[in-house]
Amino acid sequence: MAIKDLIKKHRLKGLLSAEIVTLAYMIFTSVLIGIHHAGMNDASALLMNRVWVFLGILGINIVYLFWPCRLGVWLRLILIFLTLIIWYPETYDFCSQYPYLDHVFAGLDQRFFGCQPALEFNKVLTGVVWSELFCFGYYMYYYLMASVLLFYMVCRYKRLDWAGYVFMGSFFLYYVVFDFLPVAGPQYYFYAIGTSSYENGVFPQMGYFFKTHLEAMQLDVTGVFSGLVAETQEFGERPTAAFPSSHVGMSTVAMILAWKSGNRKLFWFLMPVFIFLCGATVYIRAHYLVDSIAGLISAFLFFWLTSWSYKYVGRKHFD
Repeated sequence: MAIKDLIKKHRLKGLLSAEIVTLAYMIFTSVLIGIHHAGMNDASALLMNRVWVFLGILGINIVYLFWPCRLGVWLRLILIFLTLIIWYPETYDFCSQYPYLDHVFAGLDQRFFGCQPALEFNKVLTGVVWSELFCFGYYMYYYLMASVLLFYMVCRYKRLDWAGYVFMGSFFLYYVVFDFLPVAGPQYYFYAIGTSSYENGVFPQMGYFFKTHLEAMQLDVTGVFSGLVAETQEFGERPTAAFPSSHVGMSTVAMILAWKSGNRKLFWFLMPVFIFLCGATVYIRAHYLVDSIAGLISAFLFFWLTSWSYKYVGRKHFD
């Protein structure tokens, strides 16, 4: 694509569909903050996050009015995608207002599989090679999604508004679930209950324990990518968003978008990363196996829901 095509005058009226769904999620969660503010550590900071995001959307749309071009559309969408850095950790502030349900999901793993896959998987596939492959897949989560969205920006521009809406809409559907369904995940739960409990098949209820306890099992660092994943978890992970797995779910949505783009080379190029990413969710003890299975199934449901709803909120023309 030539630079002149990026900066050629190209005006779209109104908000992008991804901007609309982002504002809708901001309004919805602002109501939740109003409901739960007394039990939150810093409700005012959450509200300020929304003020800054709103001002960012407003500001970049004002810039677009004076400089309407394809590059301006890209920047508007990139801003929306970057807000995910804010919305994910906030799910912890919402879900921690309710009693945690890890005993239910650990119990489901035990019932269905006769063990705890999150504790056994990395014992079956041991060694640096397997650890690095799975951690590489897990670390590539955002890069996998970004590569698909970048492809739509450059090569499927007419469908970019749809792809951006499906992507952000699916993310927000997961976040709405996480806001109300408190599941910390194996790395937090098994650390909290201790070895003897899960070895004897005892999965106690933890109530509001994870509202004040953030300690978790540490990932064994055996190489470059395991070190990167461990560092990422240390600074960005919280006891939240375990069921269903959005890592599996959103990477599946990205793969569906890759397939729908019509570029099979892109799809098959990303497939090995996708496979290791999905396996890594259990391998590094971030999710119960039922979480990952639910993430895969829910991805197709959320893709259908967002694609269906796009005809009501999406742009009719995006040339």
